[in-house]
Amino acid sequence: MKFKVVLEPAEEGGYVVYVPSLPGCISEGDTREEALANIKEAIELYLEPPEKQVIRKSAEVAEVAI
Repeated sequence: MKFKVVLEPAEEGGYVVYVPSLPGCISEGDTREEALANIKEAIELYLEPPEKQVIRKSAEVAEVAI
């Protein structure tokens, strides 16, 4: 699986990198290579299935189309 990432020079040095298609998936690194390695790890963590969520018996589950 491939994702487009955006690398931007950080004001304090190094790079900030984020994935436009994955909101909130952002990382940084002192070098371009480190930033890319870090965002790869961030993407893997972002895509991990969430832990099993416990839903109370009194709750209602619904689907909404947009």
